[in-house]
Amino acid sequence: MSEKNSNFIAFFLISIMFLLAFFSIQEDVFTFDETAHITAGYSYLAQNDYRLNPEHPPLIKDLAALPLLSLGLNFPKDSSEWAMEDGPAWWHQFNIATEFLYNSGNNPDLMMLYSRTMMILFLVLSACLLFYTARKFFGNNVAVLSLFLFCLEPNILAHGRLVTTDIGATFGVVLATLFWLNFLKEPCWKNIIFAGLAFGTAMLLKFSLILLIPFFIIITFAYLWTNKEKISVSGIFKYLGKSILVGLVGMLFVVYPVYQYHVSKEPLDRQIRDAKLTLESTSIPKPLAKADVWLCSNNITRPFGQYFLGVLMVLNRGATGNTTYFMGEISASGWKTYFPIIYSLKVPGTFLLLLLVSLLYAVSMIKKPIWVETFSRLRQWLKNHFPEFAMLTFVLIYWATSISSALNIGVRHLMPVFPFTILLVSVVIIKILERPFLGKPYTKLKYTALGIVLVWQAISIWAIYPNFLSYFNEIAGGPENGYIYATDSNLDWGQDLKRLKKWTDEKGINKIYVDYFGGGNIQYYFGEKYLPWWGSKNEKELPKGSYLAVSINQLQGGRAEAINGFDQPTDYYRWLDKYQPVAVIGYSIFVYRLQ
Repeated sequence: MSEKNSNFIAFFLISIMFLLAFFSIQEDVFTFDETAHITAGYSYLAQNDYRLNPEHPPLIKDLAALPLLSLGLNFPKDSSEWAMEDGPAWWHQFNIATEFLYNSGNNPDLMMLYSRTMMILFLVLSACLLFYTARKFFGNNVAVLSLFLFCLEPNILAHGRLVTTDIGATFGVVLATLFWLNFLKEPCWKNIIFAGLAFGTAMLLKFSLILLIPFFIIITFAYLWTNKEKISVSGIFKYLGKSILVGLVGMLFVVYPVYQYHVSKEPLDRQIRDAKLTLESTSIPKPLAKADVWLCSNNITRPFGQYFLGVLMVLNRGATGNTTYFMGEISASGWKTYFPIIYSLKVPGTFLLLLLVSLLYAVSMIKKPIWVETFSRLRQWLKNHFPEFAMLTFVLIYWATSISSALNIGVRHLMPVFPFTILLVSVVIIKILERPFLGKPYTKLKYTALGIVLVWQAISIWAIYPNFLSYFNEIAGGPENGYIYATDSNLDWGQDLKRLKKWTDEKGINKIYVDYFGGGNIQYYFGEKYLPWWGSKNEKELPKGSYLAVSINQLQGGRAEAINGFDQPTDYYRWLDKYQPVAVIGYSIFVYRLQ
């Protein structure tokens, strides 16, 4: 395929992705995490204060909040939730978010449109970066196929629109790896600087990308071993020294100044207090906690203190977990099978098929037993396929870390591996298309088969529009059966509240009980129509003939089996099993009529 044609197809695919993402948010409300992120980002820029949401780096929040500065918003800086006199408890950020978004005279729908549009533009930038990376390493054909699989991936479309760090992490992995590979190939000053800037940017997008450090160490030593006949002993030490220099460029000239800006107006004593109180409530080893408090205590090192506070908070959360529903069970300590199963249910069946074909083809290309000439064959393969090796290494590291984590709250936490998985599959599929099979080309047959698969994926995207977040594939039985397997950000993050309001208006329902999970505000959208409900209330309190709407996250949490020592009630909604919902709103809210 010519470069001109590939550019045209890329423009078309990215345009389709933009339109799908933009128009699919028009009836949404804020999802659960977005409220804290947007409020925090606005407070960083408008109040020059970094007290909110330190467990996520600031860059995505800053970008999302940037257009909000033009709206003349009211910020509740006199609120007790903003003062946080009792310390940096996690719930303050959500309470102040409710005040800012819904109770201060601002327009939350307009704020959502502005902030999410920034995220969609960032999603477009991510697609462009993927296309550029694929073309640079693998050519136009791979670039076009990988871009198709990226742009029409429902999880990318779902979370790429939201003000969360997931699409930022996806972008950061590709950006940092691209420039690190450039640096390894030619460790000149230009590549050192660009690799450092890319690494620093990745560190500002998501704290879990700290995994780039061991990843870069592994592929650097692999590169040196692969090219050992070209690189002298002194050359090896130069590589290692320059690698450290890349890290210093990223931390000193990207991370430090950004955090310096964010903490410069915050009183030093409050930063120290918040760090102490936050770390006291975690399982972080005391020496690490004391070291971070020490960094926060010095005017010069306090930006790094704030940065590493966020890293420690994320490490602690990954170790302690989060209350999660999964396949009929509920736990706060996670499942080792969670991510493999969720990936197999949330990723399009078309891509899983291509992945399976790619794995089978890759295995078939191993002509000799692995133990025969292992190292010489491996080194030769690395010389010819080092970008593929690097991408595969990151995928394996991230998968291993995710499976070992107790934090099981959605396939979105696997999004950093999506670009490289898509690229690797695309590389193999293009090889299959270009090489003969059993001595014959079968060109038309292979292209026809691929075309059917891609059309199938496009149809599945159109079928789920605009409910991309609730997508489940054919293995799960489609999105209507997704609630059986998982909830939270896999299905129900509160996005359908306005759709519930629209349904009640269409049905002429004047009063409805609601147990809602998400970032929307029921009182704001429903007014006097809303009657509060929660799972611990007795069903006899519901008048006969009344309507009850329950977010599936709440519903499944009240019907699951508690495991792994989970000691909170999990049976409070089993009484609803005798009813059939009269409506399911956007796959995430079940509505019942109590007879």
